[in-house]
Amino acid sequence: MRAALKKIIPRPLIGAYHFLLAYLATALYRFPSKQLLVIAVTGTKGKSSVAEMINAILEEAGYKTALMNSIRFKIGDGSERNLLRMTMPGRFFIQRFLRQAVDARCTAAILEMTSEGAAQYRHRAIELDALVFTNLAREHIERHGSFEAYADAKFEIGKQLVRSSKRPRIIVANADDAQSHRYLSLPVEKRIGFSLSKHMPYQAGETGGHFVFDDETIAVNFPGEFSLKNTLAAAHTAKELGIPTQTIRSALENIKMIPGRAERIEEGQPFTVVVDYAHTPDSLKALYGAYKASRKVCVLGNTGGGRDTWKRPVMGQIADDYCDDVILTNEDPYDEDPRSIVDEMAKGMSARGGSLPDRQAGALGGKRSKLRIIMDRREAIREGLQLARPGDAVLITGKGTDPCICIEDGEKIPWSDAEVVREELRRLREAV
Repeated sequence: MRAALKKIIPRPLIGAYHFLLAYLATALYRFPSKQLLVIAVTGTKGKSSVAEMINAILEEAGYKTALMNSIRFKIGDGSERNLLRMTMPGRFFIQRFLRQAVDARCTAAILEMTSEGAAQYRHRAIELDALVFTNLAREHIERHGSFEAYADAKFEIGKQLVRSSKRPRIIVANADDAQSHRYLSLPVEKRIGFSLSKHMPYQAGETGGHFVFDDETIAVNFPGEFSLKNTLAAAHTAKELGIPTQTIRSALENIKMIPGRAERIEEGQPFTVVVDYAHTPDSLKALYGAYKASRKVCVLGNTGGGRDTWKRPVMGQIADDYCDDVILTNEDPYDEDPRSIVDEMAKGMSARGGSLPDRQAGALGGKRSKLRIIMDRREAIREGLQLARPGDAVLITGKGTDPCICIEDGEKIPWSDAEVVREELRRLREAV
């Protein structure tokens, strides 16, 4: 019904509807963002991790914080898992959340913001103190129509920072990203571009790394250079807020795990198991590249049915290039045939000669015989764990902390990659 109405109602009227709702919501909840230090985080990858890191630093510095991201909703000491599968829920939800934060005597709020939220004006009427831009990669093309339109939707959040009545307004942007110049050109009081190359010597490995920040070496407990960049984004934001370097270092080094973001699962197994949200070509490459020293068993599906179909063979090709064993499986097919999604992914793998039956490796020749298609996601994870040898890395990507698998007719199957991995690892241990 909603989709049909969108086709009938002119786009300007839909835009006006969302715009008015945003301002109605903030008025109803008495302009709560004006009473908080509000930090927004946007980009294609790393938003949730950066938001969690900023939250940890602010808490270490004595702030009472509220946090809204795709992982959880947190107000003060209370925290609950985000089960909505929406990073930025509706305007009334956001404004109510901010009002609850004010009523709980929070002093700061960290909000993950998305292009979809901006397209529906959910960012409007939020008075921002700071905005962090992580990066921009090709994503949500069906939704926005083009990469340029996607980039413009993201940049609307930057424009909201300019509109803010707060002073000083701060933009922190990853200068290694080609889109950073737009954000660093915003007419605000503080514009900080950061680059990993300016924080040498740095090191990134499979279990973590380190970099130099204000003459201090900060250790990072997450793999790959992408984790160093996420940490730098948080550190620079905190520095501009006047937080001492020692406090920044202490908070960051105490973060041992972020759910669903390069999350290591430990059940006493002799190999590494990681659950990660990686669902874009760039994020998949970054994760796989972080484990270049290990033999890799990779379990992956793709973005939900009916969206970003262009990247299916690309994701298959990346897995083919980086992984020693590849298991393609179901993820969020919605109303699309899940097997057709996986078959499109498999077309990106070299020398693939036709559709493969479930649980059967294809006769792809040489190294390419590594492909397996197992549509049941639990069985796929079980197979990946059984294939692992001591010292291997089993990398399970695509869902992260997603609480369900979305299938046809709007049905949702409760799900947790991390919990399934723990259960299957225990079964393996008991079977020995």
